[in-house]
Amino acid sequence: MALWKEPMKSASTDPAEPMNLARFDATKPAEPAPSAKPAAVAAAVPVNPAHTGAESHISPDLVIEGKIEGAGHLRIAGRFKGDINVHGDLTIESGAKVNGSIRAERVTVAGELTGNIETAAHVELLQTGALTGDVKSKTFSVAKGSRMRGHAEFGWDDEKGGVTDIRKNNNHGSGQEQ
Repeated sequence: MALWKEPMKSASTDPAEPMNLARFDATKPAEPAPSAKPAAVAAAVPVNPAHTGAESHISPDLVIEGKIEGAGHLRIAGRFKGDINVHGDLTIESGAKVNGSIRAERVTVAGELTGNIETAAHVELLQTGALTGDVKSKTFSVAKGSRMRGHAEFGWDDEKGGVTDIRKNNNHGSGQEQ
């Protein structure tokens, strides 16, 4: 659409290309600059090559309380209090603190987690990791130097081939499902 009786020319999205000031018209609204992630930010967070989806990141200077649900991968470097239910991978980086129950495909703990990992295909507790809570997963790896206080169940599948929900198997002798 031409507003000023001139055909609209597409702006270059190449940040290296200099702006042509001869064509600049102060009466026209400015076009928004293309959003590009700075290379320094992209390089600061290493990405797992096995990840095939979007990854959300909670940076080290953030403290969040609430609930996280959705699809995609999640990397926590700050502090989070609440439940996490993602159809993807969860990484708790060294120095991060998480307090809540976890449901994810793959959980990597390099920071501190206080809460249960209710279902996961794989849980990895790295050397700097500390876990206070129960773990229920298909596979579980623990690095030398890591710390854990809780109960771990791994290697057991339900009749459908998935990991059984820890809450359904934990009646505590009450006769009722929790």
